[in-house]
Amino acid sequence: MSENEKKVPKRRFKEFENAEEWEQFKLEDLCSIVTKQTGFDYSATIKPSLQAEVSDTTYPFIQNKDFSGMNINLDTDFFIPKDIAEKFPKILLDKPAILISISGKIGNVGFYRLDNKAFIGGAVGICKLLDASDGVLIVYELSSDIGQLHFSSLTKASSHANITVEDIRKLPIKIPKSVKEKELIGMFFSSLDNLITLHQRKLEKMKVLKKAYLTDMFPVEGEHKPKLRFAGFTDDWEQYKLGDLGEVVMNRRIFKEQTSDEGDVPFYKIGTFGSEPDAFISRKLFEEYKLKYPYPEKGDILISASGSIGRTVEYMGKDEYFQDSNIVWLKHDNRIINSFLKQFYSIVKWSGLEGSTIKRLYNKNILDTPILLPKPEEQKKIGQFFIELDNLITPHQRKLEKLQNIKKAYLNEMFI
Repeated sequence: MSENEKKVPKRRFKEFENAEEWEQFKLEDLCSIVTKQTGFDYSATIKPSLQAEVSDTTYPFIQNKDFSGMNINLDTDFFIPKDIAEKFPKILLDKPAILISISGKIGNVGFYRLDNKAFIGGAVGICKLLDASDGVLIVYELSSDIGQLHFSSLTKASSHANITVEDIRKLPIKIPKSVKEKELIGMFFSSLDNLITLHQRKLEKMKVLKKAYLTDMFPVEGEHKPKLRFAGFTDDWEQYKLGDLGEVVMNRRIFKEQTSDEGDVPFYKIGTFGSEPDAFISRKLFEEYKLKYPYPEKGDILISASGSIGRTVEYMGKDEYFQDSNIVWLKHDNRIINSFLKQFYSIVKWSGLEGSTIKRLYNKNILDTPILLPKPEEQKKIGQFFIELDNLITPHQRKLEKLQNIKKAYLNEMFI
């Protein structure tokens, strides 16, 4: 009999390794489930300029984007006047409840356990707990890969994916019989979440700091000097178009039949750009194409021309190949320094794309984009400054990703 059939997780706290099996329920056995209430006019929501101005007369309006796990955002985009909200008690929360997104990001799960009252949006299933102590475990179980697979299997094949309240009622939930085991699991994941939140905040602060420096160290529109400069630089920056400085180039086209799932040289498509490759080309083809056709030099800044338009990756000199037309770079002269160009790309407004519904960055968009340039010496100073700042940000990003992966692994081992 498998561990799943025995209703025992792969990993348990030592004192419970030989303890009794977990109990299986349907979600409806553990809570009463409701969603939006008939008769409520959602145009009654208001968007205040400041939450403080309305906090005494309104409740926060919680939508499916406002919760994730243990985190609930009460500083939301919309609020509900109290006199209107109190006419709909089913969706006005003041006790612990599980929140489940039933439209949009299906399966996003949160735990509402605050004393403050909040009004819940229509795309959210509300599970009012019969026993509040079950809430933490239910959230973590539904957030695990197994829990998310249940949501995936329920998603309707339609242009607007959604699940129903009836679907939610039947979700399988397995929880320990022992109150102490419940508490230990909840404490363990709460501690892990607190650590993740700490690193998220540190990372966000560093990103905000970088954004502030980018704003001050590049000229605002209509100006030719930045607000903040290194000592010794006073000249106006010169106006160009990127097309004045170089041309857009790309690797030679690689056809699907020339790739394989394994091989010598990674081939990055737009979907794997900046992450892990899922295709490879032969060493022979790579060496031939690298010699005959355009290929980036170390330090060149590669640009995504579709998908997440304008995303950049610095080419570090490894043996790699990139999808033509979707991944491009500017082959330029020595008037521009790559470390400066990389930061410019992070704040650029591409020509012809403002207010456009176009989902592609064409060569013309890149070449017609205006850029203000200081002398190369100042570019080097600016580029080096942001390299050092990025070197402070990167460890926080990696630590956060590591903790998130650890949490995911534990979720999958400590729940059934």
